[in-house]
Amino acid sequence: MSANPNAARRLVEALVANGVDHVFCVPGESYLAVLDALADVEDRVRVVACRHEAGAANMAEAYGKLTGRPGICMVTRGPGATHASVGVHTAHQDSTPMILFVGQVAAADKGRGAFQEVDYHAAFGPLSKWAAELDEPGRTAEIVGRAFATATQGRQGPVVLALPEDKLHEDGGPAPVRPVAPARAGLDPAVLETIEQRLKEAEAPLVVLGGSGWTRPALAALSDWLKAHDLPMVLSFRRKDLIDNDHPCYVGDLGLGPNPKLVERVKSADLILAIGARLGENPTQGYSLLTPEFTAQRLIHIHPGPEELGRVWPASAAGVADVSPAALAVASIGGDRKWTAWREAARADYEAFTAPIDVPAAVNLSEVVAHMAEVLPKDAIICNGAGNFAAWLHRFIRHRSFRTQLAPTSGAMGYGFPAAIAAKLVHPERDVVCFAGDGDFMMTSQELATAVQYGANVITVVVDNGTYGTIRMHQEREYPGRVIATDLQNPDFAAYARSFGAWAETVDRGEDFPAAFAAARAAGKPALIHLKTDPEQIAPGRTITQLRGGRA
Repeated sequence: MSANPNAARRLVEALVANGVDHVFCVPGESYLAVLDALADVEDRVRVVACRHEAGAANMAEAYGKLTGRPGICMVTRGPGATHASVGVHTAHQDSTPMILFVGQVAAADKGRGAFQEVDYHAAFGPLSKWAAELDEPGRTAEIVGRAFATATQGRQGPVVLALPEDKLHEDGGPAPVRPVAPARAGLDPAVLETIEQRLKEAEAPLVVLGGSGWTRPALAALSDWLKAHDLPMVLSFRRKDLIDNDHPCYVGDLGLGPNPKLVERVKSADLILAIGARLGENPTQGYSLLTPEFTAQRLIHIHPGPEELGRVWPASAAGVADVSPAALAVASIGGDRKWTAWREAARADYEAFTAPIDVPAAVNLSEVVAHMAEVLPKDAIICNGAGNFAAWLHRFIRHRSFRTQLAPTSGAMGYGFPAAIAAKLVHPERDVVCFAGDGDFMMTSQELATAVQYGANVITVVVDNGTYGTIRMHQEREYPGRVIATDLQNPDFAAYARSFGAWAETVDRGEDFPAAFAAARAAGKPALIHLKTDPEQIAPGRTITQLRGGRA
């Protein structure tokens, strides 16, 4: 008889010890022992059974973004794991702490091509910070502790831990001793001195913020410091919630479809202080915004992952540090230097770019998004997946509070709706809105059943233009008029939502949206607005006609 609880129970003890309060899953026979152990802690850990592993993984990833703690996902072997891989990929690209537990075939059957067998080291190694198997059940607490430490230290990201079915029933070894307290790296004083000196010399500096691992105190201190020096600040792709967008020093974000004037301003800056941002493909406009010659002279790059420094851009100075300690250190730099004129011009460009635009159609998405921004409270959480519809959201919405944006820098379709469900489960008192494209929403729309079952009263706005808009835009630009594989025949989304028990309404005129949105907020259940739009308005300021004529 075992002297200790089995590995499944030790695993759950380790989750509880590390403050886990939600597990997102699709149940499977390969990890029944873990589910049974979770039944004993239902008063502390809410187990959310989803309708697809992609939905469960996206919820866990969104939980990690929203809380700063690892989101926990559990799926079964083989197809369950491969379905969940989309969420792991997003967590990897977005630097989000997450742990995916995967049921595995019995250890004695590995290597035989057993039912649903996958080599998780090979499959998830490139998608995660660490992919391992629980081969030694007596070390369960140690291995789970390592998973939490790996997910949360340095550049944060996902861990995948496979659980051989037979090992879960063996002796689990010692109990967890204490929760993982992630180690944090501070900024090298020499780098801080370099920043101070370079700021004294700069005439046109910019601060660029991105990445994960931020804390409210660090952002508040940096926000006050920026304002004291009238120093313009830019946010990286889909990191718009790091600083209140009404802050006078906020001058825009870098990503898909950025303000052309902001792009030119970045090119003309004589100093860029980047904290947390990797400066990857989308923020640098396909690696064309910067050059190695530019960055070698003008970039000071701070990032928690040493592998990211010098990966693409040689920097004039670089520091390995977690973003919040680094920001607090930078905010201690004194002096009376101000860049008022430079900041005011950049802010004016931002204000002009984000004002609603004229759209010759029954629904003007810039006005729809502006209305949402006007009526929603500052702490409302806005979620989206990927598609051209999101360009309207990102350009015209203003995030005014930390952790109010859940959006994948990985560009994963189907992310926004499950992310919204996770957000509402964590913060049932807050408004949570999913802004989704028609193709985007249908990839995880079955999670309407999850939202209704668990009372996650999210509001979803489905922007229905009957096309895969991003691909259609590229298609029309590269092969004008030769439309193939991008047209969509959609359901009646309102009827579809009502069939799950949600409130729903169809809107095909912009002037009807405010009343529908108010009704959705008051519905007291999951709500969906089916917003029919014109595919001609393929992106802000771009039409299909212009693309075909080569004028976009």
